[in-house]
Amino acid sequence: MKQRLMWIAWPSFLVAAILELIVFSFVDPQDMHWLSSTEEISRQAAYTVAFFVFWACTARGPAETKREAAARASRCLFIADSFQGDRSER
Repeated sequence: MKQRLMWIAWPSFLVAAILELIVFSFVDPQDMHWLSSTEEISRQAAYTVAFFVFWACTARGPAETKREAAARASRCLFIADSFQGDRSER
């Protein structure tokens, strides 16, 4: 289970890091208005929040793909078992 989780977490971690480097090379967090708030958010807080948002977004796709593949595999096994059951009854 841990290994399968790492198949999703590690690549999405790397992609999130690269995405953060690209985004924040063009955007300064101090110039952004955060939800029309009058409070300033520190650069480090903005980088941290953005990184975890990017990580969650990039992990969502592979996680959904893995979940769908597992569900499809279990449906295929169920269908295959039902066909074998039909043949053995004949």
